[in-house]
Amino acid sequence: MSNTDHFSTFAAAYAKSRPSYPSELFSWLAGQCGQNKLAWDCGTGNGQAAHELAIHFDMVHATDLSPQQIAQTTPNPRVHFLCAPAQVSGLENESCDLVTVAQALHWFCDHQFYSEVDRVLKPGGVIAAWTYTLLDAEPSINRVIKQFHDHTVGPWWPPERKWVDLNYVGMPFPFEEFPAPLFIMAREWTLEHLLDYVNTWSAVQRYRSQTGRDAMLALRKQLESVWGNPNMVKTIRWPLAIRCGKKKL
Repeated sequence: MSNTDHFSTFAAAYAKSRPSYPSELFSWLAGQCGQNKLAWDCGTGNGQAAHELAIHFDMVHATDLSPQQIAQTTPNPRVHFLCAPAQVSGLENESCDLVTVAQALHWFCDHQFYSEVDRVLKPGGVIAAWTYTLLDAEPSINRVIKQFHDHTVGPWWPPERKWVDLNYVGMPFPFEEFPAPLFIMAREWTLEHLLDYVNTWSAVQRYRSQTGRDAMLALRKQLESVWGNPNMVKTIRWPLAIRCGKKKL
């Protein structure tokens, strides 16, 4: 694993187009903690999870490797945003009740990061990491998206991205795990919204930079043929795969 940054060059588009997480997830996470004083959101990106955590915790420490991503965050008096690698939180020993990693753990699930989590969590503190993979819409849309994901841009996915396709199953996670309920993100999107989202995939950006071609042009035509009126709103869903664990007492 490395501290490679895949999203700085299009941080504004990422902030605009990525779906947000269900509020019920953060209510549930807060309920798993003995106290709700401090949460660390690692790999915060534009702060989606950090702002939700701030509803439940006195203070949220939110870090990301990318200064461009941090620049897209919205100020919040209960969130401290900091540009920092995952392995260096800047927090005191045993200061955190909760550590969260939203759609990012696959980039840095190494010994150094887990050692940092173990250092900053209070005894019995919670770590929760979640991911989502391919969207679920109408079958005809799903087929087009899967073909694009697996084959058109498939060779351009960074190697760490394999953990997303595996729903984090088998990924190193050295904590006492406990199950989480099923949470699902859902959005009502037009075709343009969907295309904007797919355009934020790291493989799409790598394909474009390394080949000089834009894979999104062909995808647009394929989706137009199955979508119908492009202004028609369709339900898009992403089930979350969550790994939850506690630091040993």
